[in-house]
Amino acid sequence: MPGRSHVEFVQTLAIAFFLLVLAPFSCSQEGVTPASHPAPTGTAKNIILFIGDGMGFEQVKAAGMYEGGAAGTLSFEAFPYRGSTKPLNAEGGVTDSAASATAMATGNKVSNGVISMSIPGNGNPSVTVLELLKAEGKSTGLVTTTFVTHATAAAFGAHEPDRNNYVNIAGDYLRDARPNVLFGGAKYVTKPAAAAAGYTVVADRAGLQALDTETESMVSGQFGGDHMPYELDGLGGLPHLSEMTLAALHILDNDPDGFFLMVEGGRIDHACHANDIERTIRETIEFSRAVAKAVEWGRNRSDVLIIVTADHEAGGLQVLANNGMGIVPTVTWGTTGHTASEIPVYGWGAGAASISGSIENTDIFRILMQSSALPSVAFSFLSMRSPASFHSP
Repeated sequence: MPGRSHVEFVQTLAIAFFLLVLAPFSCSQEGVTPASHPAPTGTAKNIILFIGDGMGFEQVKAAGMYEGGAAGTLSFEAFPYRGSTKPLNAEGGVTDSAASATAMATGNKVSNGVISMSIPGNGNPSVTVLELLKAEGKSTGLVTTTFVTHATAAAFGAHEPDRNNYVNIAGDYLRDARPNVLFGGAKYVTKPAAAAAGYTVVADRAGLQALDTETESMVSGQFGGDHMPYELDGLGGLPHLSEMTLAALHILDNDPDGFFLMVEGGRIDHACHANDIERTIRETIEFSRAVAKAVEWGRNRSDVLIIVTADHEAGGLQVLANNGMGIVPTVTWGTTGHTASEIPVYGWGAGAASISGSIENTDIFRILMQSSALPSVAFSFLSMRSPASFHSP
């Protein structure tokens, strides 16, 4: 990219994004009432997006019954704002993780398998919330229980026409997006490559706990050689999602400009595909514990937005009976694939009042952006620079 950096390119895209996407959304829209998209309250300097992959309403219900003896007992179910999203791809069909995460990361619907590229897959990248907020000066992080180049995390830090381009996704992370925190399974992101890119590399729970989170600014947590183990099977010296989340928060909080963090409970989906209710429940409970850590961290702050949602439902789960705390509820499964069922969304903190009723998955992106201070930054760059001075990547 002659004459400018990746960050400068993203800053230019931020200007275009605000003028063409965010500004119209913030005004009256035909067919959209103010009640369906209430104005956000406050500015979120620190934004945390939790995605329970495959986690529908029934997965939440089952986990609550097991953990607390009744539905409604998971940490995020106490959030003051809640609604649902429609997990459909660009064709209006059942989405995969790549298309749904891209919708949340960029505000654009795409076909299944596409990682933050524009329709019709013509090679143009769609700028992501991570890139936009990084260009604003914020630190960024991606945390997942899958390997880190898997589809959901990839949609926030990479641009690929095929979600299976794992080696390219790893390159996108280390060369361009460069999240300050990159935690998950180590497949395709090697320790030497991460170290060469300027990351402090840790490989297990002990290494994570030994970090000086007050001074670290670039950390790659490479935990196992593939997806991280299921909670039910024991982690074998690797950290829990809640522990990765808390460490990420302490590292990112060193930035006075704030941060964006995406945390994925990725193995909920895998358990649902296998119609394995006990592993589904245990993964969802640990996901809830990770959310609780974030709430505890941000409880006395007014500049934090936490959104909890899913990318799609998996398994067609239905809960038939509550059998009590610590006992797996009676359930039935409808499929080993994804469904088009609406999925939950919960909000807490600055700007969370925008979450209400049934919204599109692309609206997650707009809520994140409206809650941040990005518009002023976009106008600042517009006044200082001519878009004609930039070249295509």
